Amino acid sequence: MPTLPPIAVFDLDGTLAETAGDLVGTLNAILAREDLTPLALAEARDMIGAGAKALIQRGFTAAGAPLSPERLERLYGEFLDHYGAHICDQSHLFPGVVEALDTLARSGFVLAVCTNKIEAHAVELLRLLGVSDRFATICGRDTFAHFKPDPRHITLTVERAGGDIARAVMVGDSRADIDAAKAAGIPVIAVPFGYTDLPVQAYEPDRVIAHFSELVTAVRDLIPAA
Repeated sequence: MPTLPPIAVFDLDGTLAETAGDLVGTLNAILAREDLTPLALAEARDMIGAGAKALIQRGFTAAGAPLSPERLERLYGEFLDHYGAHICDQSHLFPGVVEALDTLARSGFVLAVCTNKIEAHAVELLRLLGVSDRFATICGRDTFAHFKPDPRHITLTVERAGGDIARAVMVGDSRADIDAAKAAGIPVIAVPFGYTDLPVQAYEPDRVIAHFSELVTAVRDLIPAA
């Protein structure tokens, strides 16, 4: 039986791409529809990272407006519609992403995305950013019955991509990424420039890299057999 290849699994928002402008822009469009004051990007940036529903809840809490479950569901639908139409107005890849992905691929790694963004939006954003074809699979919040911080979101992504879970590494920016990877029993590399309520070091990833130029070395340190 052929040996499965090593695999690098990436979060999307705040890890591969700076998406805060479009996400907060959509949140502010929803707040404006509800006659609430928009939030500054610097104020709302760290509300990102746990999915659109959490972003809406956090945004309305900051605006001093409680949300019933029914109202949240309605606003969630409106958020997805608006965001889908403005998904790449301001978003861009972080420096060094393309080079790191290509180096890992040349080294024999399968690449995958595991994000709490819905799958259709993740696929479309990565297509517009020009890197969707580099990933064996792109899995979102709705791809499986489980999503981060549930470790099955990662393990099912690895399985779907055809990678070796024993030679897998997660790359993310948030507590959800780190907790899910630890629970899945795989090492995790964190970037400090994403979306998190505390400095990412507080969640004790295996490595923190300041730039994607450091990624390949960190991966090889954590998975030397690869």
